[in-house]
Amino acid sequence: MELGVGAYLKKINKSLVLSKIIKHEMISRAELSNITKLTKATISSQVSDLLEDGLIIETEQEYNSVGRKPIMLSLRQNAGYALGIDLDYQNITFTVSDLKGNPVHSDHVELENSNYDEILHLLIAQIRGYQEKFTDSCFGIVGVSIGVHGTVKNDETISFVPQHKWYNKDLKRDLEKILNTVVYVENNANLCSFAEKVYNFHQSKNLISISMYSGIGIGFLINGELVKGYHGYAGEMGHMIINPNGKPCNCGNFGCWELYASEVSFINGLSEKLNKPKLSYEDIENLVIERNPTVMEQIDKFIKNVSIGLNNIINILNPETLVLNSELLKLFPEAMSLIKSNLKASISNYKEIYISDFGTNACVMGACALAIKNFLDIPELSLSVDQVEFYNQVI
Repeated sequence: MELGVGAYLKKINKSLVLSKIIKHEMISRAELSNITKLTKATISSQVSDLLEDGLIIETEQEYNSVGRKPIMLSLRQNAGYALGIDLDYQNITFTVSDLKGNPVHSDHVELENSNYDEILHLLIAQIRGYQEKFTDSCFGIVGVSIGVHGTVKNDETISFVPQHKWYNKDLKRDLEKILNTVVYVENNANLCSFAEKVYNFHQSKNLISISMYSGIGIGFLINGELVKGYHGYAGEMGHMIINPNGKPCNCGNFGCWELYASEVSFINGLSEKLNKPKLSYEDIENLVIERNPTVMEQIDKFIKNVSIGLNNIINILNPETLVLNSELLKLFPEAMSLIKSNLKASISNYKEIYISDFGTNACVMGACALAIKNFLDIPELSLSVDQVEFYNQVI
């Protein structure tokens, strides 16, 4: 029994020490002891194990004073790599990051149909390719995380993906029984919120991320933890009804928020009004610059509909941080000021609201971060990437 307790405490200490090394990027043994309140002997033992594992490295810091140069500890970022996958409707994005979350490779694969077996074989072929490509690193691909645009149960099985019309699929096990790697399956909006927490808002304990692209997905953290609900379906606020007599939705109801406040709904509606199919973001940006009256009228309606849903969310959850993931809102300079002016709830409130810097890459960044956190087995992950660049190759 005592051996079991000792091993458990050693594991906790190891996770604590490693998480602090990652958070501070470079730190000395003495600083680690001071921050963690662990003895110098414990720190020395844990650091020795981490060095032997190949997870951290030692570096002599530049030092102008007399005496020994301090030895700094940092994560060995190229010891292994994480694979994040955004499994969307018409395409799949694959991004490989190092252990510090820096993207090192990205591919974009167009989908021809929604056939589950065909997409499963595509995923297997791609993942095997990355395993081979990064096999020379110490740990290779340390984990694969997949963001699904649908409902994912707490056991990581897929309940329903509306746009693919998938029901009750066990993608995790279907992949793991063929591939020699651990696979995580998560709702894409949850991964987006995890990315914002890990990379941008380290101190925010109550954060909501709202993805507004093909539909509306919401991931939220309360007291720093993802909230998933009883079955894992929490966050499907894109299907809260804002117009009871409104448009029919794939979910079976009428007037759902995402039918009025998602980017696809805006673009489809604008294309119809302008009689211009396949409008791009660049097309819309040019029309905004020209102050095209039809576009400006549609943007005004869009922002009002976005604000209706945000007011409801604020009243329900009272968030500290709201992050809107939308390329469309970035094209309209006045968007945020107009949204803020519409958030007039007096009962509840929020602290800050932003447009995400990650854009459509939020899901894969969160997926990579989740694989890293689980591989390192640490309680909390904080990463800093100065500028995220993706080198997308269309396959």
